[in-house]
Amino acid sequence: MTLAKSVQPITSILNTQDMDQHACAQQGWALHYEQLSPGQFKGRIHQVQLPEVTLLREDTNIALRQRGRLDDSVYGFAMGLQDTSDLFFNGQRVPEQAIMCGKGDEVDLTTPPHFTLIAVVVERSLLNPLWERMYQKPMAHWLEKQLVLQTSGIKAQILRDLQLTVMDQASTLANRQQDPQALRQLRDEILMEWIEALPEKVDTSELPNLERRKKLVDHACELMMGHTDEPLSILQVCSHIGTSRRKLNYSFQDVLGTTPVKYLRALRLNGVRRGLRDAAKGVTVQDVAAHWGFWHLGQFAQDYKRLFDELPSTTLRHP
Repeated sequence: MTLAKSVQPITSILNTQDMDQHACAQQGWALHYEQLSPGQFKGRIHQVQLPEVTLLREDTNIALRQRGRLDDSVYGFAMGLQDTSDLFFNGQRVPEQAIMCGKGDEVDLTTPPHFTLIAVVVERSLLNPLWERMYQKPMAHWLEKQLVLQTSGIKAQILRDLQLTVMDQASTLANRQQDPQALRQLRDEILMEWIEALPEKVDTSELPNLERRKKLVDHACELMMGHTDEPLSILQVCSHIGTSRRKLNYSFQDVLGTTPVKYLRALRLNGVRRGLRDAAKGVTVQDVAAHWGFWHLGQFAQDYKRLFDELPSTTLRHP
C-alpha cells in the first residue's frame, strides 16, 4: 500500500444506488456482487486507510452474494454490526457474535437485507510481527484459511464500538497533518482489539467437510451458469455432478441459505439486468431474456420486477 509514510489517514465515503458501482468502488479489490432479495439497491461504503491497514464499514439494503478477492498479501477480519442468522462466509453459517477471518485471496460472503459489515484488512508485513510480539510465537497457521470464529458478546460489542469510534476519529483527522506515531497507535489499538477478540484455541477439524460442501455448491453453480440459454433441471445437475437432490439442497442451504432453484433464478435475473444495461442499440428485452433462458416473457417480466423493483424495459431504456 502507498500510505506507509503518510502522516494523515485517507478516508472516503460513497453512497451508491448501483450494485456494480458499489462493488467496483472498493479500490484495489476485485469483487462481484449478485442481488438475492427484492428491492432497488442502496449502499454506502466508508473506508479509512491507515498505514498498512484499511478499515471498512459497508451498509447494504438487500441480500447479496459477494465474491472475489482482496489481495494475496493481506488478511481480513470482519463481523456484522448487528447479529443475524442469515449471514454466510465461505460456506459457513455465521452465528451471532462471531468473527470472519482469513487470508484475502478469496472472499465469498452472503449477507441478508439491511446489513452492516465492519472489517479491517491488514498487510501480512504488519500482522506477522505484531502477532509475534503479542503472543511470542509465529502467526497462527489457520489464518491462511477462511474461518468463522466465536467471540464473547462483551468482546463483540467492544470491538463494534471501537471500530466505529476509530473510523470517526480518522475521518476527522483526514485533512490534518498528524504525528505518524499517533496514527500508528490509533491503528494498533483497533488491530489488537480484533486479534484479542479471537478465541485462544481454534478447532479446524470440520473445515474439510465445509470445504467439500462448498465445492459441491460451486461446481453446481458453474454447471448451471454454463447452460444459461437452456437451463438444466436440478435432476440433470445432480446427475452431472454425481450427487442426490437431497444432498444438493441441504448443501445449498448450508452454504448460501437458499435452494438451488431460487439461487439459479436469481443469478439468471442478475445476468439479464447486466445484459440490458450493456445492450447495444437495437437489442430488445426479448433478445437478452432468451439468452438467459427466459422464454415466457410475461412470467419473466413479473419475476424481474419483483426482484429489481422495475420492469426490464425500464432497465433497457435507462442503463
